[in-house]
Amino acid sequence: MREALSIMSTLTIARRFRGPADSANGGYFAGRIAAEVAQTVTVRLLRPPPLDTPLELGTLPDGTLAVTHGEDSIGTARPAPLSLASPPAPAYFEAVEASRRYAGFHHHRFPGCFVCGTERPRGDGMRIFAGRLPERGLVAAPWVPDPSLDQGDDKVRPEFMSAALDCPGFYAVNLDNRMMLLGELTAHVNRRVRIGERCTVVGWPLQSDGRKHGAGTAVFGEDGALCASARALWIEPKGT
Repeated sequence: MREALSIMSTLTIARRFRGPADSANGGYFAGRIAAEVAQTVTVRLLRPPPLDTPLELGTLPDGTLAVTHGEDSIGTARPAPLSLASPPAPAYFEAVEASRRYAGFHHHRFPGCFVCGTERPRGDGMRIFAGRLPERGLVAAPWVPDPSLDQGDDKVRPEFMSAALDCPGFYAVNLDNRMMLLGELTAHVNRRVRIGERCTVVGWPLQSDGRKHGAGTAVFGEDGALCASARALWIEPKGT
């Protein structure tokens, strides 16, 4: 039986913002929740968030934020500070060169992913193709936000900053294209980047324990300043 919820609002994830074909990109989903409560939270994904479906956002008796659909628990969120040391930013053109080595160009499990899908055209997907910089021990990609990500002030909406911090972590910890799904994300935005700004996005491994793999990700602005960062937990499903 699902615990009693005090409903705050509803949210709907449009199909454009998918990761797998029938569920939301995890980073975008986490960003939508964080934007609703306007604070840094650790979002745990309990099942794939459905698309084009009203989801309820409420609070449990212990204060945990919960996203539900009917009797199904989709995810939870708890306020949490982010303590994460980011590596120095690669130069933008280093990231451009690294993106040529993007593993998704050879085989992509979710080619329609809003963040890293190779089938998504410019102006539709974010096209963040993080490839390896082996001498630095991380993956990197260039990212120039397009006008569809504008909040109306010539800056990227917070949920798209969170989305940018998702997929590079997958490629940082997944050297052999194993099946992994985002289990948890804690993202913090220092500064929303400008539309058209030449940004660099990086991901690096933190630790692994069996089927669980930790990754750090960061977005750097055109001036090299850290604009956003995240800690993620990626999980290999059983039987894969």
